Amino acid sequence: MQALDSTKSFTQSGIAAITRFSQLYALLTLCAISIHTSAAPIETQTVDYLIINGKIVDGTGSPWYYGSLAIKDDHIYAVGELNHIVAKKIVDAHDSVVAPGFIDMLGQSELSILVDPRLPSKIYQGITTEITGEGNSVAPLNSQTRPLIQGELDHYGIDPQWHNFNEYFEHLRLKGIGINIGTYVGATTVRAAIVGYENRAPTETELAQMQSLVADSMRQGAMGLSSSLQYAPAPYASTSELIALAKTAKSFGGIYATHMRSEGAGLLKALDETFSIGEEAHIPVEIWHLKAAGRQQFGLMSTVVAKINQARDRGIDVGADTYGYTAWFNSMSAFIPPWAHEGGDEALVKRLKNPELRSKIRDELLNETANWDNEWLEVGDPSGILIGVTHNPALQELQGRTIAEIADSRHADPIDTLMDILVDDNGLTECAVFGMQEADVALGIIQPWMSFNNDSSGTSPAGLLGRDHPHPRAYGTFPRILRRYVREQHALPLETMIQKFSSLPASRLHLSNRGVLKSGMKADIVIFDPNLITDHATFDKPNQLSTGMEWVFVNGKAVIERGTMTGVLSGEVLLGPGI
Repeated sequence: MQALDSTKSFTQSGIAAITRFSQLYALLTLCAISIHTSAAPIETQTVDYLIINGKIVDGTGSPWYYGSLAIKDDHIYAVGELNHIVAKKIVDAHDSVVAPGFIDMLGQSELSILVDPRLPSKIYQGITTEITGEGNSVAPLNSQTRPLIQGELDHYGIDPQWHNFNEYFEHLRLKGIGINIGTYVGATTVRAAIVGYENRAPTETELAQMQSLVADSMRQGAMGLSSSLQYAPAPYASTSELIALAKTAKSFGGIYATHMRSEGAGLLKALDETFSIGEEAHIPVEIWHLKAAGRQQFGLMSTVVAKINQARDRGIDVGADTYGYTAWFNSMSAFIPPWAHEGGDEALVKRLKNPELRSKIRDELLNETANWDNEWLEVGDPSGILIGVTHNPALQELQGRTIAEIADSRHADPIDTLMDILVDDNGLTECAVFGMQEADVALGIIQPWMSFNNDSSGTSPAGLLGRDHPHPRAYGTFPRILRRYVREQHALPLETMIQKFSSLPASRLHLSNRGVLKSGMKADIVIFDPNLITDHATFDKPNQLSTGMEWVFVNGKAVIERGTMTGVLSGEVLLGPGI
């Protein structure tokens, strides 16, 4: 019994000794590993820029966090705690926000970028990427399509040296551009190229030729198909024609973006048409500058939002964008009924000079009809129509004045004044129209599928571009959204709004390497103090740059450094999915 107890005691003490030895061995092993690890040199990496002390708002909608960001060549090298990084240049963000560059979903800079490729009005807003081509695209360009952009070509003094997108994109690359730019192929341009400016349906052969042009454009890098159905000859296109063209764009992975057939009295019907195109063509849809236009539509945005949500619930991939002002900006010829545009601007001006046809146009302006968007009745007051850009130099003194003011100074009727200006300006006048309700605008802004656009070409306070009188959105859209709806009204958190500026539009456009701050993504980056970012452009004085952007990087190069434009042209041509 004693021997057994002795054996048991020995066994227990042996096990205990072995256990203590194992524990000691494990501890020594861990220490050895630790010593080896701490002694091993950490490989340092040299980058171009190291941004420190920043509040990282990464574009996903996640809460901000303190961190650093390294830029190497044209991409983001790393984000986080980056003590091992050696940089050629250190940027101290001083607690400012570090965010992805902003994406302008409709920018209109395809020609103005050839005048001033730096596009100061854009980069001072934090815009690093723009998509353009609203119905009328810069290509394909031939004798049939050139009249669609001839007014702008003349206005900017541009002699186009391209015929297709390949040639246009190469022209941009050779010239150099300050931001990234991509474009749609316009359904209006395609129609003009084959059908011309007649108010009729294309033949079967013509439709096939139009589809072929869309296919060629997609292969050359167009982002998708666009339409602008308010401006002739676009209204002559049927829904079935648009579906056929959209199907071609979809076959190359493109999307369909639209200025709908109506944003006023026919808004709900126009939404149904847009949904049909998306559903029948199985194509994602982007509704440009979504609005409820005209006094009669005030308060209608809640119904619009509900219809879009219902369409999404049915499986239609539809999103929208807005610029966040209560006035739109378009060609003043949009006040004239569609039938008077047949044959183009020259034919329009001839009709406006014809007393009998002019009288007919006046009657239609003054009487409600379901056949077209009657902006005259929607606005209801000529003081709500502000002359923006005139193409005839003799009319430049009219810029910044309302139709009511001009009519009063001429002792003339306001409708006659509007038509006279169009005649004198060859139908090319552009104007701001005050016709939206702030509550509708604010409701649209907070929708999770709503992103943002300038709906204005890039411009500058100086030089040729500075002679124009644009909508203030050209200079102020994105800073205004941050100032008014984030800082002042708290409509959305900063992180959510940045997501709507960056990763949301990037996902809509299939820009897989932009829109989020993470390793490997393109280094399109903005640094700004959210308490200081401010728009200054007004309807009276629109040519004023926004302030508050401390740094703006486009593809890893600083286009704004410590609040000052550098002149660096580091933008890239963005090619669509058909390449």
